[in-house]
Amino acid sequence: MTDEKKRNRWFIVTIIFLSVYLIWRIFFTLPWREGVLQAAIGIALAAAETVTSLGMMELMVNRMKSSGYEIPLPDVASDRFPDVDVFIATHNESAKLLYKTINACTFLEYPDPDKVHIYVCDDGDREEIRKLAEHFGVGYLGLSDNRHAKSGNYNHALTRTSSPLIATFDADMIPRRQFLVKTVPYFLIPEKRMGLVQTPQSFYNQDLFQFNLFSEKDIPNEQDFFSREVNVMRNAANAAVYTGSNTVILRSALEEIGGFPYDTVTEDFETSLRFQKAGYITYASSEVLAAGLSTTTVASMIGQRIRWARGVIQSIQNTNAVFTKDLTLQARLSYLNSYLYWWSFLCRMIFILSPILFALFGFRLVECGFWELLLFWLPSHLSYRVAMGYLSTNIRNMRWSQIIDTILAPYLIVPVFLESVGIHYKKFKVTDKKKQRVQTASFRYLIPHGILIFLTVASILIFLRGKYGLVLVYSSVILFWLGYNLVSLLYAVFFMLGRESRRISDRIGAEEKAEVWKTGEYWQGKTVDVSEEGIALRIPDIPGMKKGDTFRVVVTTEHYRAALNATCVYSRAEEFLAATVSPVDEESRRNWMQIIHDRKHSLPREIDPWMTVYDEVCRNIRMRWERR
Repeated sequence: MTDEKKRNRWFIVTIIFLSVYLIWRIFFTLPWREGVLQAAIGIALAAAETVTSLGMMELMVNRMKSSGYEIPLPDVASDRFPDVDVFIATHNESAKLLYKTINACTFLEYPDPDKVHIYVCDDGDREEIRKLAEHFGVGYLGLSDNRHAKSGNYNHALTRTSSPLIATFDADMIPRRQFLVKTVPYFLIPEKRMGLVQTPQSFYNQDLFQFNLFSEKDIPNEQDFFSREVNVMRNAANAAVYTGSNTVILRSALEEIGGFPYDTVTEDFETSLRFQKAGYITYASSEVLAAGLSTTTVASMIGQRIRWARGVIQSIQNTNAVFTKDLTLQARLSYLNSYLYWWSFLCRMIFILSPILFALFGFRLVECGFWELLLFWLPSHLSYRVAMGYLSTNIRNMRWSQIIDTILAPYLIVPVFLESVGIHYKKFKVTDKKKQRVQTASFRYLIPHGILIFLTVASILIFLRGKYGLVLVYSSVILFWLGYNLVSLLYAVFFMLGRESRRISDRIGAEEKAEVWKTGEYWQGKTVDVSEEGIALRIPDIPGMKKGDTFRVVVTTEHYRAALNATCVYSRAEEFLAATVSPVDEESRRNWMQIIHDRKHSLPREIDPWMTVYDEVCRNIRMRWERR
């Protein structure tokens, strides 16, 4: 049996177990005889389980069908490649940040480079950014009116340009040199009415989950699960979404839908939805071709998620995505799941509070016996856990999904509710991604989790009091539930406690040819890692360097060469040394930026399967104790 058949059979088994469990829960276990309050909370718990299970089922169905919806990149004659306008959107981002993105765009490969037209779309209308565009010899489209935010910025750019294809990049997203040649050919498939091609959102710096939890070597970026898994799976329903950057779009399709929409704070999501309603394909590819900056503070991350939540709900309401006949049933179910996903944070809070209400206050939320519960719940729970492993290529597991939801839940429930009942959020705010050498602790955001930990611990202690023997066995499900929630809440505490950020620039693993020159002598070796401010080198047989020694290093790759002035900050065993660096001239600076960023980045792409909860908790405690 092939792995795919084994996976699909397990999905079917899981769907059956979940369906049986939900039928049992809804029709046979609700506490109708326990009073209005307990019945209402019992219904809320069953509804939360239903929403979570249906979301999982939709992803499993899409995974089973997605292999038939992969579109191979066609081989296209070079003279068929059309003109492309490259839009780099900026509002208030720094020139230093934009430098890297514009620089990378000037290195984009294309059969005829004269067909690539790069524009900095600046709705801040800043003279500094105009001069930066002139420095690179690219177009500048200034706009002083920020009334319509990113949509207004791009729609203004559309009126000033004319190429049939448009590539869009956020100010921090740095494309790899092959971005265009690996996306544009999709639009040249005659039988495909391609509206846009979305490549994954990827990040070269550690996100807050990796960084704050000391897990930068063990877990992938939190957004990888959506970009590299969920969005790609939704190709099966033609429900893949535009995520705002790293995308190529058909101009005529944009014109047909009236340009980028204004009445939402997630114009990207709604643009793809309008494409689908107009009969265009929105295709999510799986190969990472650009990388940017993940948010670096808890406040900015929570603000970003609130904007995403409210914007997705706005766009689904604006387009009537769940009920429109312009989409297939499968696509409408995907958008229903997209809407319900944002209610999953309320579900997580219900899952945390329900055993507390039972253990502390005696609320009976499920009417059933112990063995009956095990008979219906345990098979669905175990199959769910295994299916989650099959669903993702080890990017996400059930435990990490629940940890992330627990961390975010207290801050998304109210915005999701307000947006759902028509109290709209209209102000677009650019996500702050500035990196500073500061402690990332966010104690005020820890208050809800602290209260929940206190209630959970109190529930465990009170529930255990006076119980022994078989009574403990019959209590094991509630104790397991409380303990499971407590672990996720403990991760939330570690997350909010933060971690001191000591570097402005992130180190990226890279093994490239390096030459060291010092006082007329010359040695060859390899780089270990690179960053905008420094380098680590492995140079066999080099005489011992002392801190403060200066030398020159030349790094060469297949496409780039950069000469750097270096100052030693650390050396070991006449082989390894680390240094601060600065390019010797502008050409080297531009090449050095490309050497750093035009590569597969070295952060994990999968979860380390050998890391247990015990390992992670102990590491967090140990690292925080050592860094006091």
